[in-house]
Amino acid sequence: MIASSLFAFLHFVAAFGIVATVVVEWLTFSKAPSLAEARRIQMSDRWYGIFAGVILIVGFLRVYYFEKGSEFYYSSPFFRVKLLLFLVAGLLSIYPTVKFIQWKKDTAQGCAPVIADKEYSTIALILKIEMVLFLGMLLSASLMARGVLQ
Repeated sequence: MIASSLFAFLHFVAAFGIVATVVVEWLTFSKAPSLAEARRIQMSDRWYGIFAGVILIVGFLRVYYFEKGSEFYYSSPFFRVKLLLFLVAGLLSIYPTVKFIQWKKDTAQGCAPVIADKEYSTIALILKIEMVLFLGMLLSASLMARGVLQ
């Protein structure tokens, strides 16, 4: 019971951590970020990756060793939707992450990055789409947990 509660807690912390990091990126990202903003985005993106790893590991431990058992989860269409939305968000996040890593040359020298208009538009759109996908994951998780359509 304690282990199950601890893993549920870690799963929730990671889920809300992912949302928080994307919100920080979304609110901080601009066409001309300052050095401090660029570093904040880079740090937030690193935490995004950490939280994503934690949510996957802890989530699958919960599926197989805690909670309701793997049969419950794999029989739920909302579990599959949640995983699909997570996968799509993860794939979409690759482009911004690569760009934020490329800023390292500038930020290490104490300079703010220069962002092309197309790059800005693409990253801004991806961050918005990720937020919508996370809302879909939260809805799917709630429907899954209640056994809807099982």
